[in-house]
Amino acid sequence: LHGRAIPYAMGVKLADPGLEVVVNGGDGDLLGIGVGHFVSAGRYNVDMTIILHNNGVYGLTKGQASPTLPRNVKTKALPKPNIKDALNPIVLALASGYTFVARSYAYDTRHLKEVIKAAIRHKGLALVDVLQPCPTYNDINTKEWYEKRIRKLEDEKWDPVVKDPKEADEKKFRAMEKANEWGDRIYVGIFYQNEHVPTYEERMLSRISNYLELPPAKQAIEADGYSLTVIDSILEKRRVV
Repeated sequence: LHGRAIPYAMGVKLADPGLEVVVNGGDGDLLGIGVGHFVSAGRYNVDMTIILHNNGVYGLTKGQASPTLPRNVKTKALPKPNIKDALNPIVLALASGYTFVARSYAYDTRHLKEVIKAAIRHKGLALVDVLQPCPTYNDINTKEWYEKRIRKLEDEKWDPVVKDPKEADEKKFRAMEKANEWGDRIYVGIFYQNEHVPTYEERMLSRISNYLELPPAKQAIEADGYSLTVIDSILEKRRVV
């Protein structure tokens, strides 16, 4: 469902926290109609991974400007230059509370594979922003354009890991500054990782002590063909005489 993948995925994960949940969505999907869910997810820190396919256009609907296309850029699909400012997924995720934030490039499959593996292994909410050219509608951010600019954070000995909660804010602000570099250099890699923040599943234990052992997906809802949920009293209160 366009724009609603994140809350559906959160529901799946919270119903059965033993599952490995991965969301795949485009920049228009997750940062356009679904941006409210994208931001809100950071408050929960559910242990799942979001992979954002970022090409600057709505590729399925003839190439309109997506929320990540910079202002004044005119792709071949646009009759006039884009007049809206762009969202930076990395900065937005960091500001929203994501505890793992990374970027990779679609044509560097080895790097992308390792970043996705790290995101899935992370304990908490992870974002992987995947820069990917759209040869059909975006003739500006091409494969050649990206490959002249891509730089890897790991080549600069960048350390994204928060080792002490006291350094979390400093590392987050530094990551935002690095992610905002978008010109002659565009950085890919892991910008920020903080496993000191409890996941939402861990927080649930303060309310439901056996939540992880008996989550909703593992609870019986019927026996011998009959529902175990007693709703008679609820129906009685709403009965129209």
